[in-house]
Amino acid sequence: MIGKLKGIVDSYGEDFVILDVQGVGYVVHCSARTLQRLPKPGEAAELAIDTHVREDMIRLYGFRSDAEREWFRLLQTVQGVGSKVALAVLSVLEPGALATALATGDKGAIARAPGVGPRLAARLAAELKDKAPAFSPADPALIALTGAVEDRTAPPPVADAISALVNLGYPQVQASAAIATVLKGAPEGAEAKVLIRLGLRELAK
Repeated sequence: MIGKLKGIVDSYGEDFVILDVQGVGYVVHCSARTLQRLPKPGEAAELAIDTHVREDMIRLYGFRSDAEREWFRLLQTVQGVGSKVALAVLSVLEPGALATALATGDKGAIARAPGVGPRLAARLAAELKDKAPAFSPADPALIALTGAVEDRTAPPPVADAISALVNLGYPQVQASAAIATVLKGAPEGAEAKVLIRLGLRELAK
């Protein structure tokens, strides 16, 4: 089993890179995000590798970090998710953003990946929600606030501020993220109108 490759970038394909390791060219399939961040041909690169062995082939998948590789493996524990879909998810969401999307149930963000419809996005969010923080750091304040909004236990000014931002056209998760951020620096007991103003300022960044 190959766990890591370090060599020179030889060339690129649509969804793979050929990495020259001491004269041997390894075809390594990667997410679009990983391919975009690799250096140009002729320069050195290092990839964490996940090796898939079947009777008729051996395929290598490459990642810029061990965390990304672990996400690739975790995603495939969900029914209906193979290597192609897992790479598609990692192409649109980096590990930290994926952890937050799963932990907060942001099915819309997950469904942006090619081949991931609303039903599969909902399944991913449901099955991996509790595992997400262990694989990548998700914002605990955002997770707590999202849970409070769902359970209707958030303080009235906070709930009203999020509701106001949603009414202005912002997605629920994006509105919650903005308010979670401003709450860290807002005065204790701030009124809804203050939180809304600060939230809009955060969303405009």
